[in-house]
Amino acid sequence: MINQEDNSQTSIIERTTDYMPRKSWRSWLIGRPLSTADAPHQTIGKRVGLAVFASDALSSNAYATQEILVILAIAGAQGFRYVFPISIAIVALLVIVSISYTQIIHTYPDGGGAYIVARDNISELAALIAASSLLMDYILTVSVSISSGVAQIVSAYPEVYEYRVIIAVIAVLVMMLINLRGVRESGAAIAIPSFLFIIIMFVALGVGMVKYLTGSLGVVLNPPEMVHVEGVLTVITPFLILHAFSSGTAALTGIEAISNGITAFKEPRSKNAAITLTWMAIILSSLFLGISYLSMNILAVPSELETVISQLARTIFNGQGFFYITVIFATTIILLLAANTAFAGFPRLSALMARDGFLPRQLTYRGSRLVYSRGIVALAIIASILIVIFQASVTRLIPLYAIGVFLSFTFSQFGMALRWWKCGNLKPGEEVVERGSTLRYDPLWRVKMITNGFGGLCTTIVMMVFSVTKFHDGAYVVLILIPVLVGALWLVHRHYKNLAKILSLDNFGVIPPHAIRHRVIMPVSGVHQGTLAALRYARMLSDDVTAVHVTIEPEEAEKVRQKWETWGEGVRMVMLDSPYRLFIEPILGYIADIAEQRQPGETITIVVPEFVSDNRMTSALHTNTAEILRSQLKHLHDIVITNVPYHVHEDGGHEGVVK
Repeated sequence: MINQEDNSQTSIIERTTDYMPRKSWRSWLIGRPLSTADAPHQTIGKRVGLAVFASDALSSNAYATQEILVILAIAGAQGFRYVFPISIAIVALLVIVSISYTQIIHTYPDGGGAYIVARDNISELAALIAASSLLMDYILTVSVSISSGVAQIVSAYPEVYEYRVIIAVIAVLVMMLINLRGVRESGAAIAIPSFLFIIIMFVALGVGMVKYLTGSLGVVLNPPEMVHVEGVLTVITPFLILHAFSSGTAALTGIEAISNGITAFKEPRSKNAAITLTWMAIILSSLFLGISYLSMNILAVPSELETVISQLARTIFNGQGFFYITVIFATTIILLLAANTAFAGFPRLSALMARDGFLPRQLTYRGSRLVYSRGIVALAIIASILIVIFQASVTRLIPLYAIGVFLSFTFSQFGMALRWWKCGNLKPGEEVVERGSTLRYDPLWRVKMITNGFGGLCTTIVMMVFSVTKFHDGAYVVLILIPVLVGALWLVHRHYKNLAKILSLDNFGVIPPHAIRHRVIMPVSGVHQGTLAALRYARMLSDDVTAVHVTIEPEEAEKVRQKWETWGEGVRMVMLDSPYRLFIEPILGYIADIAEQRQPGETITIVVPEFVSDNRMTSALHTNTAEILRSQLKHLHDIVITNVPYHVHEDGGHEGVVK
């Protein structure tokens, strides 16, 4: 409604609307639409934030130890004793990365993680590489976590093995629908299963440690067939240890998600996000070390038929009883829900990049539930395609997984080190405003710079080791895809920059004078009430109106001629002969000829009559010639196209509307 009390002299009028979206099947599926004013109430606290953003990192406990064992299996049973020392080294790296991301959270409270850090402190190219790595990591997070969750089901019920791909794709679609309902609702939906996993795993590991210390734990009974390996080694080599270490670093995936989604937290959001990250690091480290230690002592083996978690649970609880089923159920649920971390992070990162012009602007659109719905749908589609291609195999997907995340770790670490160096060169009290943060002098800048620099060095080494050791397993695909994706992002950005330059009002000068002559061309397929409604509108625009009819059947053309002479109000009509029964091409050719002969200051408008039925079923019975013609005409330069719909109701009524 218009504010009648505003009597200020202005060309801009503020107006509000009471319009409410209609209820539809979408309302039933994803919930009632939320207004923009509801956004502050859709933020989440620390506990729900842990479920939303930490599910990926926590779920990696289900397969990180197993991936270490898969590599150590090359050296036989003697190699399995190295699983725990390798896990300790991975946890040390986890602590370093977690400290770095805590700094990022406090420094960049608007989110963005490695992308923003690299953009502000290194270069735009570095930001694109980091962003490409993160986008790929999020896609693979969905594929790996869902596939791993399905693997847990297969461990308990081998008869469903052949249906694993279908089950995985269905699980992705369910996660998509949950996230389309909004951050709060998706968080509430996965909070209980997430905490169930944490509790049951600590209980299982606690019971396992007690049994181990009392000497009653034992080893795996009837172990499954060990995963097939090629080239068995008789000695443990440094390369093998590094290879196993790089596979186990999958446990670190997901740590960066909180830094990308800070805006989802309640105020003070930086503080809440940092506390959530600390909780996540402590829980992840404890579970990972416990699983690795007990797996080593019960002589668990890596297998495609039964996961390490399954072997550990049935050894601790003496068979496949209630507690075993609970562990498998909780692990399966957390693995399936781990995809939620990607569904929370991918849309936010892609929206941020879209605002910077590196991805399609459509990704900045927030849907009816105040989430970036198009990013959510895009992630689900791409992840489902990967699951189908790799047949929901975790072992085949893992080699593609960690390179991207460690590449983003590296840029974020070195970017923060450079930021502290810039802070150290400022005087106390001096401030420098950058795009994502404000630089201020920090007395601890040297300590922070060294810490981040050391972390960047560590993640660089891990990334290089991973690239080499996993190259033949499929890591080369990522090394190819990242440059391709960076190139695609750059092309998108260049398009938006060129378009902005063309449309810019800078140095535009004055608005061009109005056209001094207006010519109207109106295609006519038949003469009826709809045609006459369009003709009346065309004559309102100009006295220079030309109707154009394409002659396909001579008998029909003669009927049109006769009717036009009666109803055409003296407006001239051009009959275009079309011996090959083409409709669009003759009209386009005629308009092109007129356009070439136009006078200076002349505007050409194409008025297109359009028949519209109020019944969707009956509308399919009519050829939508107007839409076809309009889709072709819009490619012609400096020509205005106007549709004049003629609405026909089934009861015989009608109404004309200019569009």
